[in-house]
Amino acid sequence: MTSATAHDYAWIRSSSWFGYALDTGYTLTLVRGVTPADVHRVMAAEPQGTCTGVDAFIERQDELLDGTDYWEESFISGAFTVPGVDEDWTLVLHFDSGVGMQPRFLEALSAGGRAVTHSSNGGKPIHLFHWYEDGELRTTFESATARDGSTPDALNTVMREVGFALSEEEAASGTHVDTKAAVFALAERLTGVRVTEELVRDAEFQLGHVPEEPAEEWTGVVIDITDANGERLYKEFTREEVDAAVERARAEANAPIVILGPSSPAP
Repeated sequence: MTSATAHDYAWIRSSSWFGYALDTGYTLTLVRGVTPADVHRVMAAEPQGTCTGVDAFIERQDELLDGTDYWEESFISGAFTVPGVDEDWTLVLHFDSGVGMQPRFLEALSAGGRAVTHSSNGGKPIHLFHWYEDGELRTTFESATARDGSTPDALNTVMREVGFALSEEEAASGTHVDTKAAVFALAERLTGVRVTEELVRDAEFQLGHVPEEPAEEWTGVVIDITDANGERLYKEFTREEVDAAVERARAEANAPIVILGPSSPAP
């Protein structure tokens, strides 16, 4: 295990490509023992060739966004091989507006191995960290003081070492640490991969177009409203009931309008 701390990643605040990543939203993932091509296969990404350097990669992502006039949730994924603990790792980078790596991808990519990922949704801000081991989400957090996963406290010692405060009391009494830099250091502790400005800036990326996730089929809706007097309205409607109500409303809207004259009988 390396001895990286948040101090080793102070460069991220003067990095042009990481500044772009924070502005637009990004996901950076390290996967052990899986090739870039296999990573993209798991993600059902359509191969898009290669490019040299992160600036060229960003141009490809911008071209994808320029070709649409709506919110685009597909994105270009860039991946390349890097040396780490025990064996090679694949670094996967997305400028994805916060879409992120789907859990099913991380479960598959970490099967029999490890995957570590961190992300931002681009200025909201929500910053997430996930550590998967052998297909299982071991530790995840947005704030280091509120951890989750099957082993939420397994990284506590190393998290303190890289600079995180793990409780509100520690955060109030400790020295301020750049938590995004600390996330980079934590990822290095788990992978042995030192991410540098130059590593990403000059990388030879294998590119893949990751399609937009299909919308989930819905089966019903719930109305749950509490008014200012504390009175609650709770009602569940099945999809069939909603569809029937829509058809009734459409039929009423399309019905002919009848105008009654003064001598017409009352309806």
